[in-house]
Amino acid sequence: MQFCSLGSGSSGNALVVEARSGATTTRLLIDCGFSCKELNLRLAKAGLAADDLDAIFVTHEHGDHVGCALALSRQSHLPLWMSYGTWCALGRPELAEPLLHFARDGENIHVGDLELSPYTVPHDAQEPLQLRCSDGAHRLGVLTDLGSSTMHLLAELQRCDALVLECNHERELLWQSRYPDSLKARIGGLYGHLANDTAAQILGHCHHTGLRHVVAAHLSEQNNTPALAASALAAACGAAPGDIVVADPLLGVGWLSLS
Repeated sequence: MQFCSLGSGSSGNALVVEARSGATTTRLLIDCGFSCKELNLRLAKAGLAADDLDAIFVTHEHGDHVGCALALSRQSHLPLWMSYGTWCALGRPELAEPLLHFARDGENIHVGDLELSPYTVPHDAQEPLQLRCSDGAHRLGVLTDLGSSTMHLLAELQRCDALVLECNHERELLWQSRYPDSLKARIGGLYGHLANDTAAQILGHCHHTGLRHVVAAHLSEQNNTPALAASALAAACGAAPGDIVVADPLLGVGWLSLS
């Protein structure tokens, strides 16, 4: 089992998870926050094409996550999962019945060799879901776009082999920024985005000796730096800052193996 980020930030988010079992390979695209043209370019850099994907999972309706998901599903005949609330927030778009599927907290989804476990998070979207993926032997936890921690999400992310964890902003940089006060309040609120210190607290609760990879994701270009995010997460798990992988908005993160 392995994964790569195609890009992570306010300009767009997409993550590919791959599981291999014997002669079969399953690839899931988590979020699709780019145009079809841009997504295809980023897939190509990862050695993939849209036809190599098996399904799409959209976490919520914000443009930097849903992007071209509907168009891609229609063009490549890819099953698309999202919550009912996300579908409603998108205007209840029509999609052929075999393609559209609704995901719910606590209800596992099987896509080829992958088992997907959606779980709810506090974010200012209609029914946002984040995701834990497993091939039966390894676990990847994905947690971006939320404003605060909950006991529920901490329970869902236990015993993961890798974590993709939002580190959106450093609080002091956010409050000193030129953003309007209303935007600062939204980003820094309970339903906004994770600050470095909150992300570090979550990692501290989920850290264990089997955790192989920690990826800092969805960094604000204005209100955070890779060094600050890596330092916060490293301190939470007793690692060196260089051990933390930071996802780039343009380059993402290359393939990381959980095996």
